[in-house]
Amino acid sequence: MAGSSHGHTPAAWTGVIIAFIGFCVAGVFMVAANPLGFWAGIGVVLIGGVVGLAMKVAGLGMPKESADLASARARAGHAQSS
Repeated sequence: MAGSSHGHTPAAWTGVIIAFIGFCVAGVFMVAANPLGFWAGIGVVLIGGVVGLAMKVAGLGMPKESADLASARARAGHAQSS
């Protein structure tokens, strides 16, 4: 995956950072035995997913690979292994 730039987009980074913050908030409130704060943290995790998806739809994610590009990539990989 290192050669494919998988996840190296503003949409991916933003969604993961927001979800990570929500995970940390939920963890702190779980240890503090505060169910309301825990569920608020889980809500932030879900918001991170929604924000990442919205940014991807807005064009800040990885573009879809065309069929021509996919077949060219497959031919190149086959030529290297031969």
